[in-house]
Amino acid sequence: MSKVLYVIVCAAVPAGEVGRLVAMAQDDGWVVQVVATPSALGFIDVAALEEQTGRPVRSRYRRPDEPKPPRAEAIVVAPATFDTINKFAMGITDTYALGVLAEAPGLGIPVVVLPFVNSALASREPFVRNVASLRAEGVAVLLGPGEFEPPPANADGDHAAAFPWARALARLSDLAG
Repeated sequence: MSKVLYVIVCAAVPAGEVGRLVAMAQDDGWVVQVVATPSALGFIDVAALEEQTGRPVRSRYRRPDEPKPPRAEAIVVAPATFDTINKFAMGITDTYALGVLAEAPGLGIPVVVLPFVNSALASREPFVRNVASLRAEGVAVLLGPGEFEPPPANADGDHAAAFPWARALARLSDLAG
C-alpha cells in the first residue's frame, strides 16, 4: 500500500505551480491528496490537479454520504499563507484544510509548512510567536536562512518563481523516513 501525502495549498502566488510539488511527491512514491483552502481554489487548476493525482481536490468537509478519504501519513502545507499559519497555531478550524491541520500534531502526523509571506508579515510579533509555537509542537516550519526567506513587502513576483518546493519534500523525508 502506498503512503498518503496531503498537500494543503493556500491562496498565494506560487499556488498555481503546486503541481510541481505533486509530481515530485509522486516520484518519491507518495499518493497525493490535494486539499485547498477555499481562497486557493481561484489560484490553482483544479481539473489538472485532479487528473494528475487521480483524486478530487478537497476544499470542504465531506457530507455523511460521501466516502471518507484515506488518512494522511504526512502533510505539506505549501504555499502557506500568513493567515493559515496563524490559524493553524491557534487551533482555528474554520476551513477543512485547517481542520486537517488542527489534529495532525496530536495524531503524530509529520507536518511541513513552507510559508509564502513577505518580510513585513514575517516580522509581526504574533506571527513570530505562532511559528515558534508550531515548531514547539514538532511542526517543521521552513522559514529563515537556507529555507524560505521572505522577500521585501514591495518585491515583484520574481521571488514566486523560485519558490523552494523541493525543500518541503526534503524535510518531509527527514521527518517521515
